[in-house]
Amino acid sequence: MTRLLAVSDEVVESLWSERVRRLQPDLIVGCGDLPFDYLAYLVSTLNVPAVFVPGNHDPDVSAVTHTRAGLPIRSGLPATPVGPSGYSNADRRIVDAAGIRLAGLGGSVRYRPGPNQYTQRQLARRAGTVRRRAAWQRWRDGRGVDVLLTHSPPAGLGDEDDPPHRGFTALHPLVARLQPALLLHGHIHPHGIPRPDRTMGNTRVCNVVGYRILELPDRSV
Repeated sequence: MTRLLAVSDEVVESLWSERVRRLQPDLIVGCGDLPFDYLAYLVSTLNVPAVFVPGNHDPDVSAVTHTRAGLPIRSGLPATPVGPSGYSNADRRIVDAAGIRLAGLGGSVRYRPGPNQYTQRQLARRAGTVRRRAAWQRWRDGRGVDVLLTHSPPAGLGDEDDPPHRGFTALHPLVARLQPALLLHGHIHPHGIPRPDRTMGNTRVCNVVGYRILELPDRSV
């Protein structure tokens, strides 16, 4: 059983204190639009692995990659780190952490100029990259994706009608192919209205704005 602390969009003051230690997660996952110093505090205090995808209000983190030694580079040259300290960027990537495999797709539907925003067609291409990388990893070691991290929800599953908060249609075929146990997203603020979990086949879709504690059973059992 892997215990996840999932955070997104809204700073929770009780987590920005020593009280966060009581949650005892095995892994922190961030679904975007949170201050990087807040995320860095969580990982430094809890001292567990951490993975994130960017939201539409986050800076562009795509141009900086890391060498095998963990050094940030941009166009092959040393670069200033971008993103929250202590986190692996899962955007359009496959990441293994705390014994589970995560795939990620950050950003929202494009509704104004700025980074981390995509048309439906652009997101479909990005989803295709994730699908191919997940297939290669599965061919290599036989393991599938346990958790899909996104900033925006799938279209028609917890999204809204206004243009900035519409979900992505390409997440439906991606989930059907990867069949993760969990899809965790942010972007849709509760505003006092409960946001129930939804399902896509065997995948549980969870809005984690603010924070959620989730337990992921060992899928080999």
